[in-house]
Amino acid sequence: MSFRGPVAAATIRAMEQTLPPGPTLSVSIVLHNSSPVLLGRTLASLERAVAAAQPGLARVTVALVDNASTTASGAAVQRLLARRGADSRLQLDWRRLPENRGFGAGHNSVLQSLDSDLHLVLNPDVELDRDMLAAGIAELAANPDIALLSPRATGSRGGQEFLCKRYPSVLALLLRGFAPGSVRRRCDALLAHYEARDLCAGEGPADVPIASGCCMLARSAALRAAGGFDERYFLYFEDFDLSLRLREYGRVVFSPALRIVHHGGYAARKGPRHWYFFCRAGCLFFQRHGWRWLQVAGRSC
Repeated sequence: MSFRGPVAAATIRAMEQTLPPGPTLSVSIVLHNSSPVLLGRTLASLERAVAAAQPGLARVTVALVDNASTTASGAAVQRLLARRGADSRLQLDWRRLPENRGFGAGHNSVLQSLDSDLHLVLNPDVELDRDMLAAGIAELAANPDIALLSPRATGSRGGQEFLCKRYPSVLALLLRGFAPGSVRRRCDALLAHYEARDLCAGEGPADVPIASGCCMLARSAALRAAGGFDERYFLYFEDFDLSLRLREYGRVVFSPALRIVHHGGYAARKGPRHWYFFCRAGCLFFQRHGWRWLQVAGRSC
């Protein structure tokens, strides 16, 4: 389900999560029939961000975990990596898993053996701002009580995406994922509260309950101590669950100094198979952490 690293919560706090000079960074990107065009943009932006963070990073390793993609998709990724060539600043490790056990299991195949100081969980549809890593390293070095940083995201059309969340209700999830626009507009106050827009619209950092798994910059020791992702979540809500568990080891913080462009979409736009994964994972999340049906912190339509 999840792994449990050797570092306990007390040890994490005793270490005060300080960063050594020139910390090491590992990155995991999980692929499943992913767009090679978007992946190319992701890797190019990551390379620019690593260059901007130098010499503040001692070592950067990037694991591309192929979650049993089709042969054609895997070949497309290999052609992309071949085109990038040996001139890349990134140490790329492409590994193909024999079966697709889900998003969390893909990342856990990397997380369970981390020897880095920092780890970046990254989607293959995310572009990093040039200064994203440099800003994140500086913020984590200055704030040893932070376990995870979540960036400010804009969508493909330029508007802000509110990726961080407050604890959800079933109503909020159904409205955000499946309701028509006219209904969502009527319930905008509830959705705004759930999406933590008040916390994440400003120019300063803010503590948040839940961060998005599309881009998480975290201390590797905290990820190991939390046990990584719970692999019972095949897709969706694994980031909600991990965020709540990570708060035992430090703060989960939205930082607008870290900026990304996110090209992803909602489950409702991806068809019935994704609806099934979304609903199944949502039930598992509420069973583990507690059901909330109609309201978010006293707010309803």
